[in-house]
Amino acid sequence: MDKTKFTNAVEAYQNMVYRAALHCLGSAADAEDAVQEVFLRLYSFRGEFESGEHLRRWLLRVTVNFCRDILRSPWRKRRVSLEEVPEEPVFQRPEEAALYQEVMALPEKYRTVLYLFYYEELAVREIAELLQIRQSSVTTRLFRAREKLKERLGEEWQDE
Repeated sequence: MDKTKFTNAVEAYQNMVYRAALHCLGSAADAEDAVQEVFLRLYSFRGEFESGEHLRRWLLRVTVNFCRDILRSPWRKRRVSLEEVPEEPVFQRPEEAALYQEVMALPEKYRTVLYLFYYEELAVREIAELLQIRQSSVTTRLFRAREKLKERLGEEWQDE
């Protein structure tokens, strides 16, 4: 489809496609995504349309099929709205929450190496490659991060 025909089709039918997607999906953000996908498919479509009505019916069919695919996807079934997600992780013990707060208060360069070392269980060499810094820098950052946590929490830390 050439750019002129495509532009004319977008101007003429984008509201119709959006309304159909919104009706099927019930979410403005998902409907906007569907509109983009439908018009991407139109742009890459190599056939010819007999008339404006044929194009209109094709767009509606593609929109409905795409929305059905979205509604059937396992990803959509497992998703939670952002309003339901707590801003901070929920911990079972108060000590874990305090530790989290203190780690998050550290500068980013210390938080990153702590996360990669303790949670992702990467070796110092792997962290150095990932962050593109020297191994000695990783070791220094880990040491300083632990020291800062010791000061803030007032506890004796024991490394395994």
